[in-house]
Amino acid sequence: MARLLYAFAFALSRLPWPWLRRLADGMAALWIRRDKRESRVARRNLELAYPQLLPAQREALHRDILRTTTRQTLETLSLWTHPRDRNLRLIREHEGVALFDTAIAAGRGVIVAAPHYGNWELLNQWLASRTPLAILYRPPESAVGEAFLRMVRADDDDRVTQVRAEGPGIRQLYRLLKGGGVVGILPDQQPKAGDGEFAPFFGVDALTMTLVGRLAERTGATVLFAYCERSGADLRFALRFETAPAEIADPDSRIAVAALNDAVERIARRDPAQYQWTYKRYTAQPPASGRDNPYRDLEHDR
Repeated sequence: MARLLYAFAFALSRLPWPWLRRLADGMAALWIRRDKRESRVARRNLELAYPQLLPAQREALHRDILRTTTRQTLETLSLWTHPRDRNLRLIREHEGVALFDTAIAAGRGVIVAAPHYGNWELLNQWLASRTPLAILYRPPESAVGEAFLRMVRADDDDRVTQVRAEGPGIRQLYRLLKGGGVVGILPDQQPKAGDGEFAPFFGVDALTMTLVGRLAERTGATVLFAYCERSGADLRFALRFETAPAEIADPDSRIAVAALNDAVERIARRDPAQYQWTYKRYTAQPPASGRDNPYRDLEHDR
């Protein structure tokens, strides 16, 4: 089944990008018209994160987010099924790469914190073109889905190690960083209960992973934020690296996660439509808050 999915993705991604862009925009319009889950979640997230916007402004941003999300889905299929050298030519601007090279040369290990902004799969491919890379991922519920992801994220040079976000995998990351390796983590995924702390994200408490801070503090690894930002409607990107605030490695996990969220929020505010607002970021609520899951009334498709 995973190979059949790959064959479908391969065939679809051979269509010209203007065709795929129009297809994606049609999908986004359908999501809005039929009030699909992605549309409802994005709208609720905007209500939480941007309460100051007028309803018309929020609806305009909502439409932009869904168009960007569907375009990213199709562009990612293209990235997964085209040669890496071709994909890297889509990156027309590079900023802060010297930070990455210097961190590798230091030999203390590098944690690349890649928020769900722009296209993180293209970032993975660029990183793997420069160095062996371990990618932490949360396994999909479907075995077919996981097999497909492992297939499309693998590379011919065997430079990408895909590490499940589980106990043995976390221990593997510690060993890799201690040996001077490079680890990629999506830092804005909601962790399991007990693996995170609450900290504001766009002014709303969000359960945030403590893993990045623990890894940095215990291994001495350098933390860099990185993202591939879209430039216009065509398949063009800008690769950017930024130094993480020192507080991310603070022994106090509350300070560390607050710094982490501040950095992710600053990146997301560059172009809110490029951030993954279709993800249920605020499902968990602080126990003493008395607040309920804000997505509870969105659970059923209409």
